[in-house]
Amino acid sequence: MALLNHVVSSSLSLWRGTQVRSGTKQPKQLLQLYDIEGSAACRLVREALTELNLDVTIYPCPKGGERFRSRVMTLGGEEQFPYLVDPNTGRSLYHAGDIIRYLFEHYGRGRLPLNWRSMTLNKVSSVIATLPRFGAGVFARPSKRPDILLELYSFESSPYARPVREWLCELELPYVLRNLGKGHWEDYVLPDLRKRFRKDYAPRTDNRKKLLDNTGRVASPYFVDPNTGTALYESNAIIDYLVRRYSV
Repeated sequence: MALLNHVVSSSLSLWRGTQVRSGTKQPKQLLQLYDIEGSAACRLVREALTELNLDVTIYPCPKGGERFRSRVMTLGGEEQFPYLVDPNTGRSLYHAGDIIRYLFEHYGRGRLPLNWRSMTLNKVSSVIATLPRFGAGVFARPSKRPDILLELYSFESSPYARPVREWLCELELPYVLRNLGKGHWEDYVLPDLRKRFRKDYAPRTDNRKKLLDNTGRVASPYFVDPNTGTALYESNAIIDYLVRRYSV
C-alpha cells in the first residue's frame, strides 16, 4: 500500500520529473536548493531539475527545522521556499515559476518547453499530487548533522526514491541529489529485467553511466554516505540506515 500511495502521487503530477530533455547544459558548480520535500512548489522545481538533468545540493528546510531555514532569511530576506542559489551566475531566486524559467533559460534551450508554460495548471496538479502523502516530508525530526554531504541518486517522480527524500528532509540532512532521469526507452525497463535481457545496456546520461560502472546496476534510489563509506540500494534499507545513524 505504501508503494501504491507513491505511485498515485506521481500519477497525479502527470509523471513530471521522469524524462530527461536533450540539449541541456551542465553548470560548473552545483546549484543549491533550499527545499521542503512535501511542498508542492518545491516539487515543481525538483521536477524541472530532473528534466534538465541537473545535479543540485539540497538543503532541507522542514517546518520546525533550525538548521537551514534561518540561512534563507539571511541570504534572501524572506523565509520562503523553494529558494535557489546559483553560484555560477550569482543569482538567487524565490518562487517556483521564476526558478523554473531561470533554469530552462540558462541550462535548457533558452525558453520554457510547452508543458511548463501553464504554470497555474502545473501548480494545481502538484498540490493535488502532494495530498496522498499526508504531510510526509514537511515537519522536522531531531537529528545529528553529517560532517560530509550525503549523496542520493534518484529522479523526482520515482515512487521508490520519494520516501527516502522525505526522511532526508524531515531529518534536515543536506545531500547532493544526483539526477537519474530517463533518457532512452531502455531506461524504462525494470532494473532486474534489463540486467537479464539487455546485458549490453549502455546508459546515455553521466549519472546512469557512473552507477553502472561502479555498481553494475542502475536503479533508483542509490544512497552514498561518505562519512561511513556506506552505499545502499533499496528504499527500506536506506531509511533504516538514516534512522539508525542520524535520528536522535
